[in-house]
Amino acid sequence: MEDSSMEEPGISCRPSIYYRPINPNDLDRLERIHRDIFPIKYESEFFQSVVNGVGIVSWAAVDRSRPDGYSDELIGFVTAKFVLAKESEIDDLIGYDSSQGEETLVYILTLGVVETYRNHGIAMSLISGVIRYASGLSLCRGVYLHVIAYNNPAIRLYNRLMFRCVRRLNGFYLIKRQHFDAFLFVYFFNGSRSPCSPLEVAMFVVNYMKNGIKSVAS
Repeated sequence: MEDSSMEEPGISCRPSIYYRPINPNDLDRLERIHRDIFPIKYESEFFQSVVNGVGIVSWAAVDRSRPDGYSDELIGFVTAKFVLAKESEIDDLIGYDSSQGEETLVYILTLGVVETYRNHGIAMSLISGVIRYASGLSLCRGVYLHVIAYNNPAIRLYNRLMFRCVRRLNGFYLIKRQHFDAFLFVYFFNGSRSPCSPLEVAMFVVNYMKNGIKSVAS
């Protein structure tokens, strides 16, 4: 949620959303949006790495229809990094093949859109951009991320984008001394396997039993 002290014009009737790499000029705005919308504190080293492209790839969303001085200001962003597939937590799911060389995955670190620009498809476009970029790399096998279990809008977003929920991780996040579960979502491509996850198997069994009970009742 945006801080009420941030004075900026409202969204126009026809926003002109443009996507570009994040750059050093975005530093202050990037830090402030992260602080406003995430319950987790990110260190200054993280933001420096993002704006300078050190080990992190990123995309920004801006609204070119805004008045001068605001037309290139961040209204949304996504940050991500490359992870070696063999060292990832989902190496057992992608069918890692050492003979193919150093296969990689893209891990999404943060995704955010300021409150006034939500429900305009910006987050979906940002994630779709990451998928297009990563799937164009022959040795990249997928994109994955964690979502805190109570973030239903994000869960719906990744389901619409055809990510697969492969695991529930108990107590993954620690926020203000309280543990929260997380879901692990993966988007497979470039020949990686996409086996049924335990969650999907459980859902299949539940639905099968429900249908069986209905048949017996009939």
